[in-house]
Amino acid sequence: MTNIHRYIPMTDQDQTDMLKTVGASTTEELFRDIPESIRYRGVLPMSSALDEFSLLEHMKELAGRSADTDRYKSFLGAGIYDHHIPVVINHMISRSEFYTAYTPYQPEISQGELQAIFEFQSYICELTGMAVANASMYDGVTALSEAGALAAGATKRKQLVISRTVHPEARQMVQTMAKGLNLEILEIGYANGVTDLDALQAAVSSKTAAVLIQSPNFFGSVEDLAAIKPIIHGVKGLFIVSANPMSLGLLEAPGKVGADIVVGDAQPLGIPQSLGGPTCGFFAVAEPLMRRMPGRIVGQTTDIDGKRGFVLTLQAREQHIRREKATSNICSNQALLALCASIYLSTMGKEGLREAANLNLQKAHYAAQQFKQQPGYKLPFSTPFFNEFVVKLPDGASVKNINLKLLESGFLGGYDLGLAYPELEGHMLVAVTEKRTRTEIDSFVSRLGESI
Repeated sequence: MTNIHRYIPMTDQDQTDMLKTVGASTTEELFRDIPESIRYRGVLPMSSALDEFSLLEHMKELAGRSADTDRYKSFLGAGIYDHHIPVVINHMISRSEFYTAYTPYQPEISQGELQAIFEFQSYICELTGMAVANASMYDGVTALSEAGALAAGATKRKQLVISRTVHPEARQMVQTMAKGLNLEILEIGYANGVTDLDALQAAVSSKTAAVLIQSPNFFGSVEDLAAIKPIIHGVKGLFIVSANPMSLGLLEAPGKVGADIVVGDAQPLGIPQSLGGPTCGFFAVAEPLMRRMPGRIVGQTTDIDGKRGFVLTLQAREQHIRREKATSNICSNQALLALCASIYLSTMGKEGLREAANLNLQKAHYAAQQFKQQPGYKLPFSTPFFNEFVVKLPDGASVKNINLKLLESGFLGGYDLGLAYPELEGHMLVAVTEKRTRTEIDSFVSRLGESI
């Protein structure tokens, strides 16, 4: 029976035997403790059972309704990007020793997994310019909130200052974290697409635990990290930077310009979009903060025979003995997706990453120039940007309606900034990655102009 119906491992006889074992004659008897008055006696609105062939066809039809990036050309970013994923990544992560691996508490049987995580940590340190990185976080958003919590604990201060140019969902996550820790959150506005430095200077004080900045920020603009560093370090607070790892193929590493904590999402590094997740966050710190880092750290050591080996190190953490005294509540990592990032960086190498980042930069700037030539369209910000930029549509135009028309033409349009920034209604956030060709960019701009 199980060979015919591989998704239904229980036969009628199995069910009868199980009921007999627990002392019930029917399935109905299992629910006898539930009061009759609250039992549901109708028939659930579900389709009837399908055989395997019909089920597969049905699921294919449902999947076909999704506007995926195999059939549509995507200019949508806002945190999840349509980058090229080398085929070797899927080949490697499909190996059972990786995709079935779990918590590597027993190093003697987990050397492969531990080494893979160690490699990820090493890559992140090199990219960010920081001394220590952990084994990964759930995503970039939770990594930023954890960074805020770390800063409050390390400085014994109760105020975090965060720029409105940080991803709206990340700011919401920081606010949620702050409620539990009784922290005060101050949001700083922006000028010309980047953090307003005068407002930031006025807000930061001896009560400030940290300044939280994203660069490139949510608008795609590159923040002046070197100018922000003295503002927060002048009051002995911490400088937290959320970075797009792809951009670090070109931009100066945040650690080199004074960041104390660097976080971000590794999704651009070979991780599929997967309808928004899961992704993989990274978290790196300066050495003095190492013992306050959330999550796990894999370290290199030698065994009794002097051979190189890997272990979970600094284990007095929340999932072990710290419990309620823990500096964090994260209890896992995204090891398989961290492996994706490691394979991507290993495959691309330094030159490959730099080339991919440069393609993102050049193609985005080409697209921006094309928009400038479209009647009624404007680029409201003149600050440097990486692979995303803001476009102001002609007066009265609806981003939502235009995106629906673009969808009919085979394009996934940009993010409607009016959803998170009321003052930017009628503005679209456009992302251009290395996958977009000149022909696709020209067609997108042309079709967008025709949609008004």
